Amino acid sequence: MTDIKSATNPLFLREEELRQCIELLFFAYRDFTAGPDQILKDYGFGRAHHRVIHFVGRNPGITVSELLDILRITKQSLSRVLNALVERGFVEQKPGATDRRQRLLYLTADGKKLEHKISRVQQEQVAQAFRDAGGDAVAGYRKVLEGLINEDDRDIALKRIMGQ
Repeated sequence: MTDIKSATNPLFLREEELRQCIELLFFAYRDFTAGPDQILKDYGFGRAHHRVIHFVGRNPGITVSELLDILRITKQSLSRVLNALVERGFVEQKPGATDRRQRLLYLTADGKKLEHKISRVQQEQVAQAFRDAGGDAVAGYRKVLEGLINEDDRDIALKRIMGQ
């Protein structure tokens, strides 16, 4: 049995409690993505498309290289997804102002509509869960999620998120 004890927090978690929390995370993710999955299915898109639409929408003018760093997928995988989104008119690519080889990514008007449609479903879901849980739980939840981000990447991720 695994017991975890933090020097700053006298919280003891047994292996079973940790397993239950991991399982809760799996079920939450399943239901968190169900609404967007259904919307994306109507367009012939999947979760990879969702992630690209999300991060391009949140970071207009993001470079392909930056998007690869965030998503941690291969260039080949991103290329397949990005090409489909560009061909279908949801994302547009523009050359960089200083480096014309750079490809800057933006959502088109249709891309913005799709991003809003998808995010609205998830925002309503998260907002309801937050209302049900209360303010202290929301702060704790955010802290737990931050703790799940790889320590080497945490500052970069939080700056990107909070800079929005």
